[in-house]
Order: sequence, then C-alpha cells, then structure tokens
Amino acid sequence: MPYVILIFAVLAETIGTTALQASQQFSRPLPSVIVVVAYGVAFYLLAIALRTFPVGIAYAMWSGMGIVFIAVIGFAVFGQKLDLAAILGIGLIMAGILVINLFSGTATH
Repeated sequence: MPYVILIFAVLAETIGTTALQASQQFSRPLPSVIVVVAYGVAFYLLAIALRTFPVGIAYAMWSGMGIVFIAVIGFAVFGQKLDLAAILGIGLIMAGILVINLFSGTATH
C-alpha cells in the first residue's frame, strides 16, 4: 500500500506541474487552482508515504518518477523536445529508481 500512496503522490504532483505550465504564470484561474490543489494533495500523500519510507528514498522516488512523467507529458502535450542527453539522463533516473527498489534494503522501514 505505501507504494500505491507514493504513486498517487507522484500523479498529483504531475497534474500540478502540468497545470503550472497551463496556468501561464498563474494568469489563468482554473489551471492556477488545479496547481494549488494538486500540490496540496501531492505533499499530503508524500507525508503519508513517509510513515513507511525514509525521507531520502521517498523523495528520490517521488521526484524521479515526477521528472520522467513530466518529460513525457511535456513532449506529448506541450510539444517540448528532448535531445539525446536529456533522454539518456531520464533513463539514468529511471535506472536509479529501479536500483533503489530492487537492491536497496532501505527502501522501506
């Protein structure tokens, strides 16, 4: 269950960051409200996940997955391009998340 909560925290953060781009520097009301609500939900769920995960591990997974999701959304929704170095870097982030979850004994308390 802690992984599910963490995934929902990442999804909320991803929604908030996507809305942040759509808010056009908080000049559009609806996306601006979505930013505030989604980030509130994201941090609340992250706080719940911290009952199980050490803060460094939870934050590494939360931010890493968020980076990957936002890069994909930026490409698919906003037409933002990724060069080879960006793609390789994102691949390394994904590899780091896998290493933590598959080989680290500190992934959960």
